Amino acid sequence: MGRITFIDSGQAERPADFSPGESVMTAAVNNNVAGIDGECGGELSCATCHVYLPESLAALVPPPSADELEMLEVVDDRRSGSRLGCQVRLAGSMDGMVVVVAGEGS
Repeated sequence: MGRITFIDSGQAERPADFSPGESVMTAAVNNNVAGIDGECGGELSCATCHVYLPESLAALVPPPSADELEMLEVVDDRRSGSRLGCQVRLAGSMDGMVVVVAGEGS
C-alpha cells in the first residue's frame, strides 16, 4: 500500500491510498478525488482522468502510448506532464508523490 497526494482546484491536498499496480485514476476514484471522473472506466476514451505528473513521477512510468497521445490532443489544458490517469500504473516507489488534477490546481 502506498499514498499519493492530489492537488485540487483550491490548491488543497487530497491524500489517496493506492495498491501497487493500480492506476492513478482508480486511486483517485476510490478516494473520491474531485475532478477525476474516469467516466470510461479506464478504456482510454474520455480524458476525464487528465492529470499533470511532476517530472519525478513521469520519469518512473513508461511514456504515453500513441492512443493516449491522441486522446490528450482533445483536452484544452494539455501541457508538459499531461497524462491520462487511467494509463499510469502506480508502484510502491511512487509513495509520497504529488499529482495535480488537470484544470484544477493548474
